[in-house]
Amino acid sequence: MPATQTARERARAELTREIKDEARRQLAEVGALGLSLRAVARELGMVSSALYRYFSSREQLLTALIIDAYNAVGETAEAADNPGKSPLERWESIWRAVRAWAKAHPHEYALIYGSPIPGYQAPQDTIAPAGRVAFALVAVLRDANLRVETEVGEMPGELLRQLDAVTGILRVNLAPETASRLIMAWTQLFGMLNFELFGQYVGSVDPSDAFFAHGTRQMAEFVGIKMTG
Repeated sequence: MPATQTARERARAELTREIKDEARRQLAEVGALGLSLRAVARELGMVSSALYRYFSSREQLLTALIIDAYNAVGETAEAADNPGKSPLERWESIWRAVRAWAKAHPHEYALIYGSPIPGYQAPQDTIAPAGRVAFALVAVLRDANLRVETEVGEMPGELLRQLDAVTGILRVNLAPETASRLIMAWTQLFGMLNFELFGQYVGSVDPSDAFFAHGTRQMAEFVGIKMTG
């Protein structure tokens, strides 16, 4: 913390952290839909009116937890990337790290990549944190000599406009086919994580270590990352 922070500011930051820690504990028990400011206050020995000075609503608390989760998985992805390695190694390392984070924090993962929370609409504040994993992957693609083997037909104008908007948000110059393949790979690998964490692989590819590693490499090839790096 900054040295200029006052004792009151330090106390507020500490209590804010305790509130979010308790809220995360409750996520594991009752899920996002069951999260209650009153229950959080009760567990911390606070009156509800005192907690409202830190988070004015359940939605504001949820937003704080969502931002924290996106930042946590984003930091994990960024830390796993080593620009000195080959693009394939970087791609695989990022996805291994994301999977490890998801398995270690399943309830936070569910908060950001699970079912939408009824009645909750994420504010603009969540957009930048939500893009951190994508930015890490784009950095790999930017440094790779991409080679897509499969010929594709002409894309519809609506899709081209959507992909142009996506690359604009990511602030990167990706060909439409590359951008579409990155989104498909993103969808495939996060979908595999969802199946794993939510028990859909039981009785088939469970445990999923080898299957996810295989899928990660297949998706690297799909986006055009050469197996030789």
